Amino acid sequence: MKFLVTKDLSHSRLLAYLMGAVVMALLLYLLMDVVLHAYVIGLDMTSIKSTLFGNMETFEEPMLIDSLLLQVHVDLFMTLFTLLILSSIYIRLYEKTFLMKMILHTLFLSGVAAPISLLAAYIWSEHFVYVWLGSFFLWHTVALLLSVMIFKRLNFK
Repeated sequence: MKFLVTKDLSHSRLLAYLMGAVVMALLLYLLMDVVLHAYVIGLDMTSIKSTLFGNMETFEEPMLIDSLLLQVHVDLFMTLFTLLILSSIYIRLYEKTFLMKMILHTLFLSGVAAPISLLAAYIWSEHFVYVWLGSFFLWHTVALLLSVMIFKRLNFK
């Protein structure tokens, strides 16, 4: 518990290993989340629009609203869970700087914007597909970089 007060991991190597294991699990989750979204929704504009809105030429049905709501619900929960873990470890390991605040704000805003913009694309306008795609990749890229930065800072010996 001394780490919570002093931010010094030298007294508890077990805590460093536990945090490293959690970060490795989050790295695996982030990579598998991209694979899941590539399979379910798609990662290029034509496949995303075809999945969400259907395609009359190929007789594809649009995604059902209950399936989309379930996907958005799971995405929001897992995103917030991942954000909570990454940001709490990152705040404890790094000094408070303007760059740190910008990284965390970018992480939170893009992480929450991704599922909401997917739902907005389905309900209002397909222009939100571009917002979803951008925020989805930004959120995963920043989260992956943050995970690697945390993992490097743990200094396993």
